[in-house]
Amino acid sequence: MRVYQSVLMPKPTFLLTVLTLIISCSFAFSATDTPETRRREAERYLQASPPKAMFEDVADKMAANVPADQRAQFKRAMTAEVDIAALTKAMTDAMVKTFTTEELKALADFYGSPVGKSAMEKFGAYMADVMPVIQAEIMKAAAKMNH
Repeated sequence: MRVYQSVLMPKPTFLLTVLTLIISCSFAFSATDTPETRRREAERYLQASPPKAMFEDVADKMAANVPADQRAQFKRAMTAEVDIAALTKAMTDAMVKTFTTEELKALADFYGSPVGKSAMEKFGAYMADVMPVIQAEIMKAAAKMNH
């Protein structure tokens, strides 16, 4: 009987230990939502989708809607004159404030993936198509407010 008990006793203890480790690890590996984890994921997102490259692409595509003699100046104003470091900081701070760690991780994972990169390559063309409509609607709304 003692042999039987000594063989069985370690099993519940072992199972309890394994169960405790599994629970502890699941908490440790789940995304902790702190400002630090948010900032880390926001920075990872901005590495996958760099603001400078995005602005250069958007400026290039939007320049097609600008008169030919003003395109170079427009592109320069949209890229060289924009403080990318300040913009990147503002974007990072806003993401940390707005999104959870899990959401930022999902964004970074998506935009770091081949399909996400493909979508971002098309973003400039999308913005070039949409921006004139947005600008026109804002102008119409402003005109209505002034009358």
